[in-house]
Amino acid sequence: MLKEISARIKQGYKTSRFPREKPVLPGRFRGCPVINNSKFENGEKIHDNICPTGALSCKKECSVDLAKCIFCGACESDCAKGPISFSNNHSLAASRKEDLLVTGNRPSRATVTQYEKCKAFGKSLKLRQVSAGGCNACELDTNVLTTLFFDLSRFGVQFVASPRHADGLLVTGPVTKNMEYALKKTYDAIPEPKLVIAVGACSLSGGIYRDHPETCDGVDTIIPVDLYIPGCPPHPITILDGILRLLGKIK
Repeated sequence: MLKEISARIKQGYKTSRFPREKPVLPGRFRGCPVINNSKFENGEKIHDNICPTGALSCKKECSVDLAKCIFCGACESDCAKGPISFSNNHSLAASRKEDLLVTGNRPSRATVTQYEKCKAFGKSLKLRQVSAGGCNACELDTNVLTTLFFDLSRFGVQFVASPRHADGLLVTGPVTKNMEYALKKTYDAIPEPKLVIAVGACSLSGGIYRDHPETCDGVDTIIPVDLYIPGCPPHPITILDGILRLLGKIK
């Protein structure tokens, strides 16, 4: 037992200090895009069709729809010093889908319009996770939040096995036709008041599967969504940041 205690002391504190301290993100991390439309107006052009999901629009000015964006970086690399670059800003989530449209003036992210509803849950939030046809990338980055480093439970947020024990849903995937009925039934089984959190480009808009006859193009075509978290997949810190802002734990 003394050896185990000694080893634990040597290991030190392993849990991330986020949100008290800024997270350390990898150098290749792509966060919220930054758009400089003055470069666009001065002739630095990029092509709409370079975007595989139709998230990019460059007509009168450049804009990126984070609901569709898979953060592949094609728009950034198309023109070396063009109007679009990706920052390391991890705070991407929003309560309204229209706030995910990034233009020259980046709108505020992760509004807390559902905070009053969240007060009904007290200091805890139980979520039922539903993979509605996802590739497992978003699912993995969601599951990692339960590990020692992120320790989602320290904020009172936990995943539960039954929707009848849940306060809300966390949905990943584009919602395939085979999962449409299951998602509706799971949503109906959660008692009021309830939240729905959509995670990843597929759940926000269909992602790379958008307009496919076997998908429903995202969660909000089936059930109402309270929080949209963009990414393909979103970094665990991005997911955690969005949830904490929705709960009012980050202003």
